[in-house]
Amino acid sequence: MSDAAPLQAGRVVPTNDATDYTRTFAAKPQPLTLEQAAQITPPTQLVDTEAMIDVPRLRAYRLNRLRQQIAAQGLGAVVLLEPLSIRYATGVRNCALFQSHILAGYLFVPAEGPVIYFDSEPGRETGSQLETIDEVREDVLPLSYMFAGARLDEWCRAWAAQIGDLIRQHGGGETRIGLERAGAGAQQALEALGYVVVDPAPVLGEARKIKSPEEILCMNQTIAVAEDGMSRMRDALRPGIRETQLWSHMWQALIEGGGEWIEYRLLASGQRTNPWQQEASSRMIRAGDLMVFDCGMVGPWAYGADISRAFHCGPGKPSERQKRLYTQAWLEIRHNAELLQPGASFREIVEQRYVQPDDIGRQPYPVMAHGLGMADEYPVIYYPGEAQFQFEGAVEPGMVMTVESYVGEQGGAEGVKLEDQLVITESGPIVLSRYPFEDSLLLESA
Repeated sequence: MSDAAPLQAGRVVPTNDATDYTRTFAAKPQPLTLEQAAQITPPTQLVDTEAMIDVPRLRAYRLNRLRQQIAAQGLGAVVLLEPLSIRYATGVRNCALFQSHILAGYLFVPAEGPVIYFDSEPGRETGSQLETIDEVREDVLPLSYMFAGARLDEWCRAWAAQIGDLIRQHGGGETRIGLERAGAGAQQALEALGYVVVDPAPVLGEARKIKSPEEILCMNQTIAVAEDGMSRMRDALRPGIRETQLWSHMWQALIEGGGEWIEYRLLASGQRTNPWQQEASSRMIRAGDLMVFDCGMVGPWAYGADISRAFHCGPGKPSERQKRLYTQAWLEIRHNAELLQPGASFREIVEQRYVQPDDIGRQPYPVMAHGLGMADEYPVIYYPGEAQFQFEGAVEPGMVMTVESYVGEQGGAEGVKLEDQLVITESGPIVLSRYPFEDSLLLESA
């Protein structure tokens, strides 16, 4: 899996819309396929002498995907409030972390008709520059108790009237509307006007799961930033450094590289690597420790890099036990990555998965694989022990998936978490995450 599939010039990967990806990304005109995009980390500086990402094409593809799903699922429109959902639909960025927990701006997207954006002045300034937005309005009614206080119910009714007016004009006669995380008051106010309010998560999940080549280019830029952070952490790893100090190097790379945020603080060392998913602490790393992390980055363009690696803190050499844990995790992600062939059902992948030896395989990672775009997303493939969560599905060209492995005995001293990020093409999966594994932690028999 470490060797990428050969590029096949002239072949266009089909998508779910009518977009023909024949744009040039080189001096000589040729189609840009997912396979080709997987190999390219594009320049993003302000120059006119190099080919760049076709950002209007990127935004148009995403908005078209969203509109198709709105229509396919029988909705008149969706109202989006999550910052990453608004970013996906239009490209707007305005205080994303703030708006992820304090509702402010919102976006109206009908299956057909004008895309209308409501926000504060900074967001309106950004939105007015984007071709994806037809109208920017200043009569915003933030659905937040912080702003509305005791008048929140009154604001919700006024907001519902505002949205209801748009549905009547542009909803194509549909009464079903997707409403994202607006709160009970807003939903009840819309329902009181006779609308059927549904969760737009299926619309967003289905729209976002198939990536365009331009999206892969954006993702490669984020991965490059994440790999810069990994290198900085590898160079800084020494006895005496604290976990939080080490993790700050990843954040520095993210901010310098134009990224957004990191979803969690999953970095642990020594005995804190077992069980996994303990966040970075003030623990001082010692010689001989394993240090394990999951970058979980929302980087440039708001695209995700979700990659896990484990390092050994010198001086000295890893123990045979550490090597076995690492090698078994490495074998699992390599094996399972090969199963992510286009057309393979989730059930087939689960049945053919890598099975860890009983003595070290009793506390696996919660999922075998999951989708990735602007952060983690649908679909998820679970281990068979999580049968109550299983659902039917198949791998499709254009999906970006990560393969995961955690290996550590129950009650053991240490554990290893590894993860790779791949794009699924018609010719098979291509690994996007290029940061190397640790030769010193692999058994010679691997």
